[in-house]
Amino acid sequence: MKTGRPLLWVAGLSLLLVVATGVVAWLVVVDDDPYVAPPPSASRGAGPSPALAAQALSDLEAAVRSGDEAAARALAPPDDPAAADRLAGVVANARAARVRDFSLRYVDAQGAYDDGAWHAAADATWRFAGFDPAPATAEVLVGLQDVDDRVAVTGIGGGDRVSPLWLSGPLRVHRTADTLVLVDGSADEARRYDLHAARAVPVVRRVLPQWRRGLVVEVPASVDALDRVLDAEPGRYDQIAAVTTSADGQLTPRAPVHVFVNPDVFDGLRPTGAQVVMSHEATHVATGAFTSPAPLWLLEGFADYVALRDVPLPLRRSAAQAVAEVRRDGLPRTLPSASDFDSRTTELGATYESAWLAARLLAQDGGEAALVRLYRDVDRGRPFAAALRSDLGLSVAAFTRQWRGLLQDLAG
Repeated sequence: MKTGRPLLWVAGLSLLLVVATGVVAWLVVVDDDPYVAPPPSASRGAGPSPALAAQALSDLEAAVRSGDEAAARALAPPDDPAAADRLAGVVANARAARVRDFSLRYVDAQGAYDDGAWHAAADATWRFAGFDPAPATAEVLVGLQDVDDRVAVTGIGGGDRVSPLWLSGPLRVHRTADTLVLVDGSADEARRYDLHAARAVPVVRRVLPQWRRGLVVEVPASVDALDRVLDAEPGRYDQIAAVTTSADGQLTPRAPVHVFVNPDVFDGLRPTGAQVVMSHEATHVATGAFTSPAPLWLLEGFADYVALRDVPLPLRRSAAQAVAEVRRDGLPRTLPSASDFDSRTTELGATYESAWLAARLLAQDGGEAALVRLYRDVDRGRPFAAALRSDLGLSVAAFTRQWRGLLQDLAG
């Protein structure tokens, strides 16, 4: 919670009240007329009104909960139809996605107060019924505008906070028993993402049949919009087609975990590549990789193993970037480290392929069931070396030699 600027406002307001009290006391002494306090509207313009803002947020919460788009539109400034459309879109999104446990509570004022326009921080909670194990909770920014004797709402999101996509305005929302897809884009784009999500679920369940919760996919309009949705520093996801993370930025086991797509990269992929990406991210959702202590190469390699398991591509083509890297720089000495997966590295594709080859090799050594068992053991906190020894009868050194040998053979 950010309170630096609001504390200054509160201090200034207290000083004004003290001065006003002093003036009133003097007037009472010199004037026989009884003192009458001015109505609240007479003091507007001095700064934000927390009470009126809290009422506006309460009214928006009620509109979302009841599915009343007209009530939401009425909360916008009368001369701002775009704001009315955004608020009505939020209600429509909530209805289509079956949002539950929604609340929006005023916290404090934020930033500058400019001609009656200002922002408030608000605590928001929400849950996509049937998909999220628990509500998401985040502090969001709400745009506000003083209008006569009320405070109007202009929009939700922005600033240095998570900006939930469904709260941003009208989206294409498609829901089935297994998938929930929210797209800020055209109908054709939404249908394409629906198809990829629908195909990803059975791909994952062929390897992990116990996964039944389903998949939530969120697609902002651009990578810049993705940065705002996740409150990420600019450039962090420029090379990433999609990322699996919590909807509210929380690092807890029961946080709602969704797939967030970077359309600037994803839309440039061929259909097979796009499907592999979606199935990869769906595997992360199914395994709870978001909070796993497993080595990053195992998390990413296993997800690629699941996604590529039934894709009929030649091995050298699927590992083309890893092969090129070996031919250029020589064999790696160790399995990929966490730093190798930095999203800004120029060799990120080769790193993912190397991790996939390692996971694929584990399945070849002990069978798919052994790979899944190893993954589960390490995910539960068992050291990789101990799990590798007990599940596949291999030492890390022996396995690394096998993996390097495979890379060498592929590089010719």
